[in-house]
Amino acid sequence: MDLRAHVSSSGYELDDAQLTAVARLEELAGRRRGVYLHGPVGRGKSFLADALFDLLPGPKKRVHFHSFFQELHRRIWERPREAGAVARAVRELVGPAEVLAFDELHVHDIGDAILMTRLLEVLQEGDVMIIATSNYPPDGLLPDPLHHDQFLPGIALVEKLMDVVELTGTTDYRHLHGTPRSRFETGGITRTTALPEKPVTLDVNGRTITALGTENTKVWFDFGDLCEKPTSTQDYLVVADRFDDWVITGVPPLATKDREAQQRFANVVDVLVDKDVRLTLVSDHPLAEIVGGEALDLARTASRLELINTTG
Repeated sequence: MDLRAHVSSSGYELDDAQLTAVARLEELAGRRRGVYLHGPVGRGKSFLADALFDLLPGPKKRVHFHSFFQELHRRIWERPREAGAVARAVRELVGPAEVLAFDELHVHDIGDAILMTRLLEVLQEGDVMIIATSNYPPDGLLPDPLHHDQFLPGIALVEKLMDVVELTGTTDYRHLHGTPRSRFETGGITRTTALPEKPVTLDVNGRTITALGTENTKVWFDFGDLCEKPTSTQDYLVVADRFDDWVITGVPPLATKDREAQQRFANVVDVLVDKDVRLTLVSDHPLAEIVGGEALDLARTASRLELINTTG
């Protein structure tokens, strides 16, 4: 398999980090070994994974992880008391594929982590080769410190079924093509963040979430509605598919809120940064106050917000 020639035929010039990854991918493909390709956004993970997928023979299927998981959830809910419902739903979705490619694999909450572990077990039973791209290394999946240890069996399966390949490199190729970067701002309500006149109700995953308003692909939320009510990571993913510009108002010092609200906020930030959604936080407090305190380890969230703030 000449993956490098295949990629080069598209007119794409590989950098040194991508060349290193391509050599590793070629070797793994020759052994029909699964691949977990991870690294920062904009480094070409999906492009290289797609090229590898195109060259592999046999029945195969390529899916966006979020869409696959949404459909998997739906099919399981349709079988509330059926034994082996998860395995049957997975087999229906995978069909005859011998290769399954997941783009943007992520696990942000414990419910998805449990289901992800079962999914990997079923794919292992079916001897399905897995190609996955992610912004996280395997041990960075389910970063919530309250639940991370519960996903260790799932992480072990990831590393058993796939060889981990890191795509490093300093160039974010989205920026070279004019793709806007998410940004972070704090301060009072301004002309650019002025609230819409009427709140709206969004239908998300069969239930409702209140938004302060929407305009085209922009949505406004109050922190309380988004993070202090029983919303989930799957909800944020669905809304992020509809709106690529978010404003969250009334963001408090997180140390003053309970663990659930803090974790929901951390999950919102993870989802929006991963999907390159623009984020504006409106708060009376500076960033250091928002993510300060010792109620929960928010160092990772602080780091991601600082990244947005310094590169906007």
